[in-house]
Amino acid sequence: MTTLVLDASVAVKWAVPSAQEPLTEQALNLFQRHLSSEIEFIVPDFFWAEVGNVLWKGIRQQRWQRDKAEAVAADLCVQDFQTVPSKILMPVALNIALAYNRNIYDCLYVALASESQADLITADERLANSMAAHFPVKWLGGY
Repeated sequence: MTTLVLDASVAVKWAVPSAQEPLTEQALNLFQRHLSSEIEFIVPDFFWAEVGNVLWKGIRQQRWQRDKAEAVAADLCVQDFQTVPSKILMPVALNIALAYNRNIYDCLYVALASESQADLITADERLANSMAAHFPVKWLGGY
């Protein structure tokens, strides 16, 4: 089984596929592979708050209906993603952030990928482009 570090930017594309977000098809394919036990996901603990914040923002901006976003939050919370405390990733993430001038949130994902020897899958093309030469970071659009 393949283990991937899951970026919230990918998971939120599962939220409301009818919103026709770019790369939704690729994200849904990845989720199906997870459901068929082909892929296992690992996330930093703040992943859950980050997904919740995106759902909240989508409701406020009237991009998604509240009941659908709440259902998505409930569905995601029952997923058995291994969750790693950010506290143990912080020293490595801070070094990465300082060395590559990236925010600490992105670097916590990168640190988890590096420490767990797994690829980070992200829908953030800028993050993938800036880090892929140095770390196991893959863009969803090319995965």
